[in-house]
Amino acid sequence: MARLLVVEDNEDLAGLLVQGLTRADFVADRVGTMADARDVLSRNQYSAVVLDLGLPDGDALTLLRALRAHDDPTPVLILTARGSVRDRVDGLGAGADDYLIKPFAFEELLARLQALLRRPGEFLGKPLSVGNITFDTVARQAFVDGKPQVLSARETSILEILIRRSGRVVQKGAVEDQLYGLAGDVRSNAVEVCIHRLRRHLAEVGATANIHTIRGVGYLIRETSS
Repeated sequence: MARLLVVEDNEDLAGLLVQGLTRADFVADRVGTMADARDVLSRNQYSAVVLDLGLPDGDALTLLRALRAHDDPTPVLILTARGSVRDRVDGLGAGADDYLIKPFAFEELLARLQALLRRPGEFLGKPLSVGNITFDTVARQAFVDGKPQVLSARETSILEILIRRSGRVVQKGAVEDQLYGLAGDVRSNAVEVCIHRLRRHLAEVGATANIHTIRGVGYLIRETSS
């Protein structure tokens, strides 16, 4: 379940974007200023960003250049009314991965995002592993001893979150944000239920890494001690 950030100050359009992306099985957060975008990007991991350029606190190309200057490879799709060739060249030159002009068809936006997420880039392309569990970040597929595992979308997302920080505690709130977004309606035990199912599945297929609950804090995954 990929998590997207929509940076758009038009509340009506932003609401429609988040609604459509949610229906397409994405988790979508929305902010309306560069300052808020910087804040959430510093605290959260996103699969891609949909970025309007004309924001109340400035030209978002500044934000994009800052991301690339800090070697942040998160895919960025610019969504803007600026449609001249010069504008498109400037946007791509600043580090955008794609450029879509308003007005637009939502189906095209969705297709472009899906194409971006299929690209094996620096951020998405590295396989992750702990014990005999391997996670293909491009296909978003888990393997145990090389055998593909059938997991739900949320179980897959939780495994990716934990395995990216293997050996470190991931706070429960960070897991909830990744699964449901900043404004998500999370049932009190939703994460615990997903963790329980994932832990049970991994044990049943002979995984040599365990998910541990750190009470009052969060979760971590680490290789089983021999």
